[in-house]
Amino acid sequence: MSISIRVTRKIAIKRLDTQCMCFQDSFPDCLHRVLISNLQTEIEKQIGHQTSRKRRSEFQYDYEVYHPLEDIQSWMFETNRTHPHLVELFSIGQSYEGRPLYVLQLGKRTRPFKKAVWIDCGVHAREWIGPAFCQWFVKEALNSYQHDSSMRRLMNQLNFYIMPVFNVDGYHYSWETDRFWRKTRSKIPRYHCQGVDANRNWKVKWCDEGASMDPCDETYCGPFPESEPEVKAVAKFLRKHRKRVKAYISIHAYAQMLLYPYSYKYATIPNFNCVESAAQNAVSALYSAYGVRYRYGPASTTLYMSSGSSIDWAYKNGISYAFAFELRDTGYFGFLLPEALINPTCTETMRAVKTIALGLLKKCSK
Repeated sequence: MSISIRVTRKIAIKRLDTQCMCFQDSFPDCLHRVLISNLQTEIEKQIGHQTSRKRRSEFQYDYEVYHPLEDIQSWMFETNRTHPHLVELFSIGQSYEGRPLYVLQLGKRTRPFKKAVWIDCGVHAREWIGPAFCQWFVKEALNSYQHDSSMRRLMNQLNFYIMPVFNVDGYHYSWETDRFWRKTRSKIPRYHCQGVDANRNWKVKWCDEGASMDPCDETYCGPFPESEPEVKAVAKFLRKHRKRVKAYISIHAYAQMLLYPYSYKYATIPNFNCVESAAQNAVSALYSAYGVRYRYGPASTTLYMSSGSSIDWAYKNGISYAFAFELRDTGYFGFLLPEALINPTCTETMRAVKTIALGLLKKCSK
């Protein structure tokens, strides 16, 4: 399979410019530096030939390569079939193009009203390391349940709602047509541009600073809040379970950061000390794996100002621990993080997410 980058070259350069401005200390002249000499070759390495990307056998799944949507959905069904006591698969709705929005519930069925953690990946289509991590998390949780006391404790006392691919239409499009596609694939009447930034479409300071009203912009907020069926479905599910969902975690890339509210304003959240401590512990746990450093703090000051984001919405709706990870790297590979880095990236991120989840079992009174 070959994907044309004709329409994405400008996007790649634009994103590189933005990222370089964020990391001028590391790349003082990066606005004029060629980081990847042959972008098409790097894209083709990740797409690969479908025959070489198939499972080695019917019962073996390779977690160290990127998978297209169809493979991920088949894997979800297989995981549900082989782990009936710890896994439940369900759909929370349909995408704009009619694809099911699948979620995996992980946890021991000990009591009906357990605390829960929501984790979504693939909000932005081109951030392939996100869905790779969600699959990795499920694999590690299930495989280590018997011998890892901390994971067994988490699975016994919490439920995890895992959504491996939030933006299913965009993710599929990034495999088939445009590797650097970011938005959803909804059509806007009277405009030739398609899609909405699913992380600017939430009903919290919608379409304010850091979002655009231009349908052709990467940060287009949509015609109205929750205009995207994907966003609306997740918001509806979280509202329904708001009394039990105690943490919201969204996996993005790239920048090596752990962010929490607020995104839309420069202000301190009421439970700042508890959230800051959780973030610090998570980043320390992540660092312990390979010595990779993550910055952490409020999204508005640590990354940039944005409105209509999922973490702000989650926090506003009573989920007091709301985080967004920006995984590896800091701009050299960017969205084209090599498959060789899936394992270390997911391994270290797993430590951070487990640390956040374990913290929920303790009451923070700071």
